[in-house]
Amino acid sequence: MTTRAYLIVSGLLFGLVAVLHLLRVANGWAFELGPWSLPMSFSWLGALIPGLLCAWALRTAWRSG
Repeated sequence: MTTRAYLIVSGLLFGLVAVLHLLRVANGWAFELGPWSLPMSFSWLGALIPGLLCAWALRTAWRSG
């Protein structure tokens, strides 16, 4: 696998994670594991950080090709 292909695949996976976190926020889906519940603010971070990684990977792939 070339570096460019790796960047595209990882960028798309990070983008998928970001979209899923945004869907959780938009739909108000709860995340509970036993007695522990994940606050919605973690999904905002879960959308922001992978979203930035997605943009970085795809931009780097675009510039390398």
